[in-house]
Amino acid sequence: MNFLRKSAVSIGALLVPAVLVMAGCSGRGLIPAASVNQSSTVPRPDYRIGPGDQLRIFVWRNDELTSDVIVRPDGKISMPLVNDMQAEGKVPTALAADLEQVLASYIQSPQVNVIVQKFVGTFGDQIRVVGQAATPKAVSYRAHMTILDVMLEVGGMTEHASGNHSKVLRRVGDKKLQIRVRINDLLYLGDLSQNIEMLPGDVVVVPLALF
Repeated sequence: MNFLRKSAVSIGALLVPAVLVMAGCSGRGLIPAASVNQSSTVPRPDYRIGPGDQLRIFVWRNDELTSDVIVRPDGKISMPLVNDMQAEGKVPTALAADLEQVLASYIQSPQVNVIVQKFVGTFGDQIRVVGQAATPKAVSYRAHMTILDVMLEVGGMTEHASGNHSKVLRRVGDKKLQIRVRINDLLYLGDLSQNIEMLPGDVVVVPLALF
């Protein structure tokens, strides 16, 4: 009896590492959505202006200079007394400071506010949805946007999508993360543990179901 008990313990000790290895392989490096701690991810940066953004440039006590502009595809804007100023990649307060510096040559102590009225964002900050989404496309990032918000933007998934095998590709510093998201469970079962917050630059991959 003692021999059998010792043998069982020995076999168990050999099997545990093997099981752990198999479990690690089966995950293929994917992080379950339910285990993603949003507070431990990268801090959300301030909004950066991108091509297509509509801006309200307000110059205090100078109504003739106050104007609405759209950031051109080359990332620049033009307004009265200011030609071809780079706007793409700047936060609104930084653009306002640059405008004040230029306008100081024409008016005394200019005070400028930049208000983003229509958001598109920089190319690198957009969220891309690829694969079996109903309308694969780039989605403008908004603070506290979740993957449910993104899926609504793209119209859900095609009938041949394997939603529960979807993943979010995310870069955090020098690390590349793959987060497993069970979108079917989120959309059809209301499993909110799958509704992770998105970050600028995320890529959502919705694979094709294998029949």
